[in-house]
Amino acid sequence: MSKDGTAILAFEDGSVFKGRAFGATKTVVGEAVFNTSMTGYQEVLTDPSYFGQIVTMTAVEIGNYGVNKADEESDGPKVKGFVVREVSPVSSSWRSEMSLQDYLKLNDIPGISGVDTRAITKKIRSSGAMKACLSTEGISAEEAVENARAWGGLVGVDYVKEVTTKEPYHFSRSDAELMPFTVPGTKLYNFDRTTPVFKCAAIDYGAKTSIFTRLSFHGFDVTVFPADAPAEQILEHNPQCLFLSNGPGDPAAVTYAHDIVAKLIQKLPTFGICFGHQVLTHAIGAETYKLKFGHRGGNQPVKNLETGRVSITSQNHGFAADAKSLENRGAVVTEINLNDNTVEGLRHKDLPMFSVQYHPEAAPGPNDADALFADFHAFVKKLV
Repeated sequence: MSKDGTAILAFEDGSVFKGRAFGATKTVVGEAVFNTSMTGYQEVLTDPSYFGQIVTMTAVEIGNYGVNKADEESDGPKVKGFVVREVSPVSSSWRSEMSLQDYLKLNDIPGISGVDTRAITKKIRSSGAMKACLSTEGISAEEAVENARAWGGLVGVDYVKEVTTKEPYHFSRSDAELMPFTVPGTKLYNFDRTTPVFKCAAIDYGAKTSIFTRLSFHGFDVTVFPADAPAEQILEHNPQCLFLSNGPGDPAAVTYAHDIVAKLIQKLPTFGICFGHQVLTHAIGAETYKLKFGHRGGNQPVKNLETGRVSITSQNHGFAADAKSLENRGAVVTEINLNDNTVEGLRHKDLPMFSVQYHPEAAPGPNDADALFADFHAFVKKLV
């Protein structure tokens, strides 16, 4: 930690924000983005899709309810740095096992508080996601700006290889562990194990644990594979369907994933979300592009063009599928974002596949889209 407890956040355009340091004593560089979620900061921190990014939370106070092992979406934080207006001095929850400050320090993640997160968010919305440097080591503003400018950026970079599983594994949880968390004594779900269970091959591009939990809950026996697992290896396990997960970085950079999925979608009913949706886009020969500042938060409105239904969704992505190129490759755009009309869902006219750009497992976020897992089950049931 710097001697006077200060921290600095600097952008490639020369802007500098000074605040109070918390978490680890460290200097990091990454892409500056913001998240509009009111709660769920631990899920944000541990979402592998944030690998390589410095995340600003727009909610005023973060850390109120501490952290706990059960809410982790991976094996620990994946963000490069964390930016908040105020970090709560206390952790007030019966589920809390540690304060946010101690959690970041334990996991070697630097944080800065006491900065104007509204100004930072407006800057990113106006100028787009930018290269940034966050330091709690007391470096000068000039050095921090120089560090930000020297960073290579996300475009064209394969971050999936940094977060994917190294070996295939079977995802196994007890029925109790699969039940969604609710206030004790409240029953929100009918847990029915009489439904057919289908063998699902899930490719891990940087998946959140909640995704596999929801797949299992809705009747899938999930085996998880590395992002570069050959199609032949996956098919040797005799799966009945394929799931493609979320993940970080530029979807155009993982050409090996495009080739693998292009083979598998000829043989298996497929459902993709977020990065997996983008990989499917490339697998059929269509294109993606980088958004100005992306969609990150639990309040993104999405309209299904085929049913007219509007859902409020949880999202975390900085790239999007190009609508025209999808249509030229036999795909149908099924959903759009009501804020900017970008593609949020697709299906193919000839191949057994569909995908969405958002996170139906919603951890954190609304559960409007949870039914997509049941839709996938029904889709597979019709085809196998």
